[in-house]
Amino acid sequence: MPDSLVVPPNISGPNVSAFFTTKSSSADMNRLLKISETEKAYVPIQKHTDKVVVVDHDLEPKIADAVITNRPRILIGVQVADCVPILMYDGKKKVVAAVHAGWRGTAAGILKNTLNVMADRFYSSPADIFVAIGPSIKGCCYQVGPEVVEGVKKSTGEGTYIIEKGGKYCVDLAGANKRQALSCGIPEQNIRIAADCTFCLPEKYYSYRFAKGTTGRQYGLIGML
Repeated sequence: MPDSLVVPPNISGPNVSAFFTTKSSSADMNRLLKISETEKAYVPIQKHTDKVVVVDHDLEPKIADAVITNRPRILIGVQVADCVPILMYDGKKKVVAAVHAGWRGTAAGILKNTLNVMADRFYSSPADIFVAIGPSIKGCCYQVGPEVVEGVKKSTGEGTYIIEKGGKYCVDLAGANKRQALSCGIPEQNIRIAADCTFCLPEKYYSYRFAKGTTGRQYGLIGML
């Protein structure tokens, strides 16, 4: 894999390709298809919802913030610029998923919804699912208002992902989604969180907050061979 891609160490093998792009590797989808040895790409129309789409033969993009497929050679993914990209792989049932979890999606339980669909449609067991949480804005930089804290806490429970600094609050959305994954039965050893904070590294990643508005997007992508 090129150095411009962030490859999760817990999702690897001859039958799956998973990675997070950076600024320098996000523009050319055809190149990403070639690198992943897949043939087609599917990225949903993201609206900060709790909706999950299962991709079979219809590749027309739908409004959703999570994608699941058991079809080989299709690279599924999500776009982010501070929000949390999450990739999941069940090697036993041969199912992959990609999740876009901003604070609204996290508060709505988008990750938990995705795991439920994997179980209902494909009989995935939490013990067999590996979860890779990609680069995103971290608790060091994501200062939020009380509505965000309460919304995320309601769906996640109390935890160290809420950080108080001088009467103000920051939220570590990656940590919140890890807690949600654990609550669904994913073993802790199956979960990995990328260390990079997108706000701290604007030369490497697109960051909506750092740019104060309009910016590009990087991907979280996964596909089976």
